[in-house]
Amino acid sequence: MSQPDITEGDIDLVAQVLRSGRLSIGAYIEEFEKRVRDYVGTRYAVAVASGTAGLHLCMRLAGVKEGSEVVTSPFSFVASANCILYEHGTPVFVDIDEDSFNIDADAIDAAVNDRTVAILPIHVFGRPARMDQICRTADRRGLAVIEDACEAIGAEFDGRKVGAFGRASVFAFYPNKQMTTGEGGIVTTDDPQWDRELRALRNHGRAGDEWLQHHQLGFNYRLNELSAALGLSQISRLDDLLDRRAAVAAAYNDRLAITR
Repeated sequence: MSQPDITEGDIDLVAQVLRSGRLSIGAYIEEFEKRVRDYVGTRYAVAVASGTAGLHLCMRLAGVKEGSEVVTSPFSFVASANCILYEHGTPVFVDIDEDSFNIDADAIDAAVNDRTVAILPIHVFGRPARMDQICRTADRRGLAVIEDACEAIGAEFDGRKVGAFGRASVFAFYPNKQMTTGEGGIVTTDDPQWDRELRALRNHGRAGDEWLQHHQLGFNYRLNELSAALGLSQISRLDDLLDRRAAVAAAYNDRLAITR
């Protein structure tokens, strides 16, 4: 779908990490999280090992368990449904809108029942789902909204960046995404409790900075310092990366229009 765009500046910043000797849980992750939360417009951002890892943690915090249902779209990469299955929940698929290929916001309400705990809209190929209507439905039905924004950093809906609408949102930085960290992802949220829980769950359930004090079952879902450094370099030129993608898309549109 897309080759990663790697510059000498990207390489130099990663080399700085290698020379530092601090390869995990350091200053680059903290700075990367700050840059992403500032860019998206949320209070918190928690870096994780992958977009899939971020989605899994969000399902855990949303209360998904055996017997729970999550309303989502079938038109996505398999990770969107897998993250529900990891917690023994059931994905309930709603058909897509023919114009956007995103979940049909008008059809969500009919799929909700007393087993539903969350709605997982997916911004397919970076095109935002109808977050205004989705959030209204969720508020009315008392459901959490988790945005799968893994393909959509930089996209906007009604003048707001995607990733700032739901209880939490997940971005991914696999090499074919708008920007890359090699492997990696990040969860954004405005909820301080979710921020604390996400940080614990990504690090084996560790309670804050308490060494070897693990208060819950967690996972090894940390992002490493090398990936965070690459992310820092990439996000500094994200607008340029997005502009270049837009130019390629415009060229395809022009050529396809000629052949009609």
